[in-house]
Amino acid sequence: MPRPVEPEAALGAGFVHTFLPGRVVFGAGALDRVATEVEALGVRRVLVIATNSARAAADVVEAQLGDLFAGRIDGVAQHVPTEVAEDARAKAREAGADAVVAIGGGSAIGLAKAIALTTAAPPASEAVDGRAVVVVAVPTTYAGSEMTPVWGETTDGRKSTGTDVRVLPRVVVYDSVLSRELPLKVTAASVANAIAHCVEAVWTPKADPITELTAVEGLRALSNGMRDVLRAPGDLDARSNLLYGACLAGSALATAGTGLHHKLCHLLGGTYNLPHAETHAAVLPQVARVNASSVPQAKTRLEAALGTTDLAGGLFDLFQAAGVPTSLRELGLTEAQVAEATAAFKPTDNPIPVTEDLVREILTRAWSGTRP
Repeated sequence: MPRPVEPEAALGAGFVHTFLPGRVVFGAGALDRVATEVEALGVRRVLVIATNSARAAADVVEAQLGDLFAGRIDGVAQHVPTEVAEDARAKAREAGADAVVAIGGGSAIGLAKAIALTTAAPPASEAVDGRAVVVVAVPTTYAGSEMTPVWGETTDGRKSTGTDVRVLPRVVVYDSVLSRELPLKVTAASVANAIAHCVEAVWTPKADPITELTAVEGLRALSNGMRDVLRAPGDLDARSNLLYGACLAGSALATAGTGLHHKLCHLLGGTYNLPHAETHAAVLPQVARVNASSVPQAKTRLEAALGTTDLAGGLFDLFQAAGVPTSLRELGLTEAQVAEATAAFKPTDNPIPVTEDLVREILTRAWSGTRP
């Protein structure tokens, strides 16, 4: 049996942890339960959002919903551009939707959150008391955003993020069958994104013993699941392990919040339209290189979960073995843009001071793909 995780700091020092409300339905074939879960919420008009790759699953849900179905949006855009979000909000209002079922990766769930953030439910909907539209998430990748109250939106190349409990999905349905055919390239990048949630969750100002425990177990499941999927892409147990890890990763991030790593990735993604998950893979090992020694006990536990003695190097090697780009140059970022991003980055809470020199070092190494 695994040994219990002891907290980084003595428990006598105390801590504050917020447990977020929500319901998780997990298992192969769980897609068949979506309509039942939606009906239990007491909503009346349901808008369905689906990525292009999830259209078949959306067809199933649309048929399940019957008279509750109020409309559908197929196709989404990464980083939730404001114009896309506004179109979706307009459609939700026109449909009189008091719930959104989002099927797909982080972009689909992010669009549903954009609706929930600003669109009030119709007054006649007594079940939600006129509050924001409720979200039911059916993730088909490992982004983990389905477990968080974090939202993001990009306007004119600038990505804004925030936290609001209104966007937290009320129900999350995990069905490993839906991710079984996910291409290895997409799988690996998505897992890298989830791993970033685990790693950063141990050094933010709001990290606590519970988020650390969750993050360590999440990393164990994700790294083991990644290796198993690389050997057998269609293995349902491996895919389930990845979904389990993504759920834990999102839960850890939801409470611990984001820090230097995520803020760098949001800046790069929103400003230069870099692919979200791949950007995490390139940046995370470099941030871990400078931050991990500040939380030595958590570092040791994460290394044990990853199966390495060097957290930053182990992350880099895992991503490389999985075929995920480990340099921002591969993603299309230029050296001039590294300099621009360095100058534009605003200091943030971090275990070590965030200076312009530190940001430049991280981004330069991430741009060249230098192993930590």
